[in-house]
Amino acid sequence: MKNLILIRHAKSSWDAPLKDIDRPLSQRGIGDAHITSNAVDGYLPKTFIVWSSPAKRAKETAMIYAQNLSIPLETIIYKEDLYTFDERSLEKTIKDCENKYDNLILFGHNEAITNFVNKFGDCYIDNVPTSGFVSLKFEEEDWKNIQKGKVLKTIFPRQLKS
Repeated sequence: MKNLILIRHAKSSWDAPLKDIDRPLSQRGIGDAHITSNAVDGYLPKTFIVWSSPAKRAKETAMIYAQNLSIPLETIIYKEDLYTFDERSLEKTIKDCENKYDNLILFGHNEAITNFVNKFGDCYIDNVPTSGFVSLKFEEEDWKNIQKGKVLKTIFPRQLKS
């Protein structure tokens, strides 16, 4: 069985004229990442590998989660392939995960995350928002063979603020 947790980076800032990959989190994004990371503890597997897009906003989101969940920063693997907005590219990267890892936590970008969840999950999600957390379970033993999985949990900032 394989478990995948997809986390969309928190809201980024558009204040400075930077390249897309260099955009940092906004103040709201920092707050939302803290809110969601503090709410997910009970939904994480005991052991896992953490991957992140190298984009500044994804890295900063991963660092906030790491800080709040006691994940050693040096264990986060930054993968160039995760700086993508295309679900086929995201799918290929996920399916390349080594099978010795049953649990993968991934920090990435939309449209890739929402489209991946709708292709591989068992329920439709209109949009995984910034700081959104989606946990999927697959019955397959090999990442390359993952098919339709089950969405176990979604945690979105809006749910936690109301």
